[in-house]
Amino acid sequence: MTPRERFIAALERRPLPGRVPHFELVFFLTMEAFGKVHPSHRSYHQWDQMGEREQALHRHDMADLFIATAERFEHDAIFLHPNPNREAETLRLIDLVREKTGDTYFLMLHGDATYSIPSGGAMADWCARLVEAPEAVRAEAAERVDRALERGERLARHGGIDGFALCADYCFNTGPFLRPDWFDDFVTPYLVRLIRGYRSQGHYVIKHTDGNIVPILDSLLEGKPHALHSLDPQGGVDIAEVKRRVGDRVCLIGNVNCGMLDSGTDEACVASARYALRQGMPGGGYIFSTSNCIYTGMRLERYELILDVWRKEGNYTSA
Repeated sequence: MTPRERFIAALERRPLPGRVPHFELVFFLTMEAFGKVHPSHRSYHQWDQMGEREQALHRHDMADLFIATAERFEHDAIFLHPNPNREAETLRLIDLVREKTGDTYFLMLHGDATYSIPSGGAMADWCARLVEAPEAVRAEAAERVDRALERGERLARHGGIDGFALCADYCFNTGPFLRPDWFDDFVTPYLVRLIRGYRSQGHYVIKHTDGNIVPILDSLLEGKPHALHSLDPQGGVDIAEVKRRVGDRVCLIGNVNCGMLDSGTDEACVASARYALRQGMPGGGYIFSTSNCIYTGMRLERYELILDVWRKEGNYTSA
């Protein structure tokens, strides 16, 4: 099986032989690993002043860096982060990666359109709108989903992309940014329509949010996403409990403690990776990853440490 086929099998919760699939939302340590700045951290303010040849060199360099990351760290999926983030450039990047790798990897893009935690400076005004102008807030939510599904349809016609990661964050470590009944008014219906719309277009859907998702777990799954990421242990999310409650309904991704990789001991990192594997693997429907991403400032050797646990202990004996 190709990495893409393995990733899809996990999303569909089918039994797999061999190693548990693996990917990360973002691998930012490209400078440490390859001596190159991650595409998301590059400034392209002068993109339109570049000649076609220079633009093409940048595209190839970005595509090669995404592919090199997947090859070196054995990712089964590549989350593309186009820069500049324009649809025409996104399509060119998709085509380049497919040209270079064929159908080896599962390719995904950002695809969320639902409300997420407002910035601190906007939080009070945003919440006030929910009370003072709820119909306007709902209308805006619907319009955002409409635009996202129109883009999804264009991408489906173009081909090359397998699915979307929905990366609107809803939760703090203590719980969701809206109380559950308000969440079910201003977020859930639009999340459901977005997921169902993407699925009808032939896309796979991974819903990501950090923090304590337990109070809204059923709402997150109402639209039937293929997978749920990140199962944040810093938000008190226990993968064993989530697996027990909903493991027959959705693929689980993550739960290796990002904070531990940054500030814990080697032993704690190994224990976190081992726990995620042992609780997530039974019955299939699990993809190994951290509880967020491989972010700037993390030590590369810490990531390699948990990968060593995955290679040794993340293996199914039979399909």
